[in-house]
Amino acid sequence: MNTSRLFHFLFQGNLVKRIAIGLILGILVALVNSSIEQTFGFNLASKIGVLGQIFVKALRAVAPILIFFLVMAALANKKVGSKSNMKEIIVLYLLGTFLAALAAVIASMLFPSEVALSVKEDVTSAPQSVSQVLLTLVLNVVDNPLNAIFKANFIGVLAWSIGLGLALRYASDATKQVVADFAEGISKIVHVIISFAPLGVFGLVAETLSDKGLKALNGYFHLLAVLIGVMLFTAFVLNPILVYWKIRQNPYPLVWTCVRESGVTAFFTRSSAANIPVNINLAKRLNLDEETYSVAIPLGANINMAGAAITITVLTLAAVYTLGMEVSFVSAVLLSVVAALCACGASGVAGGSLLLIPLACSLFGISDDVAAQMIGVGFVIGILQDSTETALNSSTDVLFTAAVCMEEERKNNA
Repeated sequence: MNTSRLFHFLFQGNLVKRIAIGLILGILVALVNSSIEQTFGFNLASKIGVLGQIFVKALRAVAPILIFFLVMAALANKKVGSKSNMKEIIVLYLLGTFLAALAAVIASMLFPSEVALSVKEDVTSAPQSVSQVLLTLVLNVVDNPLNAIFKANFIGVLAWSIGLGLALRYASDATKQVVADFAEGISKIVHVIISFAPLGVFGLVAETLSDKGLKALNGYFHLLAVLIGVMLFTAFVLNPILVYWKIRQNPYPLVWTCVRESGVTAFFTRSSAANIPVNINLAKRLNLDEETYSVAIPLGANINMAGAAITITVLTLAAVYTLGMEVSFVSAVLLSVVAALCACGASGVAGGSLLLIPLACSLFGISDDVAAQMIGVGFVIGILQDSTETALNSSTDVLFTAAVCMEEERKNNA
């Protein structure tokens, strides 16, 4: 019985608690490692670090195929809403996600973050000019699809998944279901890998801190502060501006209502999908149009991903600054666009936004090994990052839906 409980806790218990325990144990091992090595001549942190290496390797393996099938399935099975104002809601979703990514770029430039990474020689091929950035982008887009998956060319993977997804919208329902089943199958594999995240965090933290020292934690705290700061800025500055653009009145009463009744719940459940019933009940109490919110809120749980775009952007630029690379204006805009597009495919998978970081990193020629390490960093800070990200995403779903419904009502009463 005790063994069964231990197994359940290690691999099926609350992920946040397990990652927190892995983080604490990793720090403790780093603190005692030097004493153990001097006394017994045994580098404990290095041995435990193998767990982190295995976890990073698994993430590197699954990321390209995950992106390929998730995006393709989402586009192939996309259903268009019957109401005309759904277009306005979708525009708000996409615009809000892009502006959040752009805000993350600006914040990362103003407060650059650096984290401790294990960087080998020649792990990057930093672009030398704007023309090189654009040429590399085009060449990656037209890469052979199998080669793109095998070599983790995430831009090529994204391009082919979008192309096939749009083409398969005209396929039979049976074909679409097969694609959706493949995406679901890959997602289940990802869930299994993510269940080992506490062990991966344990190994990564132990090895990194024993090698770099406890000062490496400062980078994590700074990174987390930038992430949460941009998410709060998006929730209480950018979103109110977009809402005011629609309703032409003080947006903050509506913003506070959505954050209080939707965001707080989503913060603790850490699932936009699980928070859909909460948002629908809130929409009913706000007297919104049922035909609109019944479609818009579930759709928002899949494509309205401002928090995910912020996570992808900030962690990507942290890798860039850690490697001492420069970010041009064109690269920053491209990153905002790519992060916004990537974020739309981040739903439905635990840690989904983290698994899309390699795609954004590929814009700067950063190797998938370094990008995978940034995923590990994301899991280290994920206790607060993922909760705040979900709270922003879910509360914005009902906020933007309400804004469009209120605009429609205002026009009808005019």
